[in-house]
Amino acid sequence: MRLPILAAVLSSLAAAATVSTAAATDYPVKPVRLIVPFAAGGGNDAVARTIAQRLSVQLGQQVVVDNRAGAGGIVGAELAAKSAADGYTLFLGGVGSHAINPSVHRNLPYDPVKDFAPVSLIASAPLILVVHPSVAANSVAEFIALSRAQPDAINYASNGNGSSSHLAAVMFERMSGTRMTHVPYKGLSPALVDLLSGQVQAMFSSVVAILGHVRAGKLRALAVTGERRLPLIPDVPTIAEAGIPGYQAGSWYGILAPAGTPPQIIRKLNAEIVKAIREPEMQKAFALEGAEPIGSSAEQFAAHIRAELDRLGAVAREAKIELQ
Repeated sequence: MRLPILAAVLSSLAAAATVSTAAATDYPVKPVRLIVPFAAGGGNDAVARTIAQRLSVQLGQQVVVDNRAGAGGIVGAELAAKSAADGYTLFLGGVGSHAINPSVHRNLPYDPVKDFAPVSLIASAPLILVVHPSVAANSVAEFIALSRAQPDAINYASNGNGSSSHLAAVMFERMSGTRMTHVPYKGLSPALVDLLSGQVQAMFSSVVAILGHVRAGKLRALAVTGERRLPLIPDVPTIAEAGIPGYQAGSWYGILAPAGTPPQIIRKLNAEIVKAIREPEMQKAFALEGAEPIGSSAEQFAAHIRAELDRLGAVAREAKIELQ
């Protein structure tokens, strides 16, 4: 009696596997939602809409950007993590959702590794260290000398406690032997208002948001935080070039799916994303946003997330940054 039962079970499993494979092969048969954990108009939103527009063409189905802002990206990340693992909900993850938040929040409602299936690292974007024209420093070396001579006298703005701009400044202080005063804001806009007025003297900011003010002479660019200079501002050195070897900070963006999404779908999405990023118009679009296009394998993206968790977790612990 057991053999017929076993045969029936095996037959059911085989049928289920066939259905799953067929579904993955036909994917997608309806629009795909791409959750962005920040409001429309920012750098994350710009990257998401750039990749969504191209993927809509390649997949033959609309990829709809769904902005779910709140709690520094936690609201959107939790929603994505708890969505159906069928390939029809994707998430634009980044340094905030998958490296900083897990390092500074004790009770995060999602696990950045266990709750997600990485698809591809899309792009990275450095920050830019800018100062108000009233600051008597025209280079990183002069800025360091000024900061050392007047500990805590320079006030620097950030997008908020535990933000990428905050951690970039913390790393700068640790590696340069300087000490400044942190003034956190609720987002870039209010921080920029006070920076332009001279209420705060420095900031590590996203490039695109600040570039117009630099070109207008309202702010002075000292360095970028990435490994390489940016084509948008080729005369501005990296912080590593300017005197702090090994320094690197900034943002990165990648596509993830809820954990348990069929591997066939992950592979298809990865292939289409990498193909999209290699298109010349996509490369140009990312460059205009101050971002460097990447396009990695799912395995490379998973390794990147783990490495960033270790690196930024160490920074947060050393600086004793912990948010409720």
